[in-house]
Amino acid sequence: MADVTIKLMDNGPYLVSGNVEVLDAEGNKFTTNEQFALCRCGHSKGKPFCDGSHKASFQDAARAH
Repeated sequence: MADVTIKLMDNGPYLVSGNVEVLDAEGNKFTTNEQFALCRCGHSKGKPFCDGSHKASFQDAARAH
């Protein structure tokens, strides 16, 4: 079983669970919790984290093949 799980939420963010580090382009670490959401729509004002901005217009329901 994986230590980290990333779930694509329908019409929403990537929901990340587990002990994982998120780094910016310079290698600086973001503060995260055991579970957090990463923006997929590009509208969040708190990128790379989701702030719920996707609710207005983002649609995607990706499925594994």
